[in-house]
Amino acid sequence: MFDPKQFDDLAQKLFASLPTSLQNIEKDIQQKFKEILQSAFTHLDLITREEFDVQTKVLARTREKVEQLQQQFDDLAALQKKKK
Repeated sequence: MFDPKQFDDLAQKLFASLPTSLQNIEKDIQQKFKEILQSAFTHLDLITREEFDVQTKVLARTREKVEQLQQQFDDLAALQKKKK
């Protein structure tokens, strides 16, 4: 879903904002930042843009079909009223 490189880049940016004295434990901090970010994004239940676009198209097609069925129903209901 997400590119691991994005997590690495964000973790490095967070690391760079730390004071020099804390940068001595670089690898541990970067790994922890990466784990925390991955955990946070996992809990958000996000989807990719591609998945969103596919679902948008599916919804549009479904809406068209529902509108067609509604029109057919309305036509049949009108016919039945005329017969009465």
